[in-house]
Amino acid sequence: MAEKNYDKQLNIETGPERNIKPFLNYYPYEPTPYPVLEQLAKNIELKPSDHVVDYGCGKGRLLFYLNAVLGVNARGIEMDDHLYFLAEKNRLHYLQHRPKSKYQIQFFCMHAEKYIVQPTDNKFYFFNPFSVPIFIKVFNNIMESLEQFDREVDLIFYYPSIEYLSFLENRTIFQLTKEIKIEGEFEHNPNERILIYSYRKDDQN
Repeated sequence: MAEKNYDKQLNIETGPERNIKPFLNYYPYEPTPYPVLEQLAKNIELKPSDHVVDYGCGKGRLLFYLNAVLGVNARGIEMDDHLYFLAEKNRLHYLQHRPKSKYQIQFFCMHAEKYIVQPTDNKFYFFNPFSVPIFIKVFNNIMESLEQFDREVDLIFYYPSIEYLSFLENRTIFQLTKEIKIEGEFEHNPNERILIYSYRKDDQN
């Protein structure tokens, strides 16, 4: 199904955006393809009680899709004020057909490292939104939250960068628990995959 058809079903517009001004250490907006989101939804355990945080959420595609399909709570962090405006506009349009989701989807216009991780946040999504130094700051915020409110957490990476993975493997307690190879794409490009790194309380005993 074409990207525009997916958007039409959700009553949103999340296609690529041109003329977004570049920011040091923050990468240009690129939405996760809908076929990738389909495979993510089919291969990950997400419940309505889960809270997904999408760092560098852009126009909110991931959040709207997962809320529509799996009913999860979703928070998007976006530093670009124009993209944030478009995400909020999409939220209003999305809620026209799904008013019950009003309190399940939120957007915050701020730098990722400034977001205060909430005790309910337990799934964190990254599609290479920023450089490793920023990622480390974000990761440390997640760890501070875990120290205050111990819980099980998943970090979800699409098209994961080697630098992110090196940091996770060598400097954190998170363990790789799942690999989702994107059908029809991974065979031609090994970066076309989703990796999930997890923290489980029982693993630390």
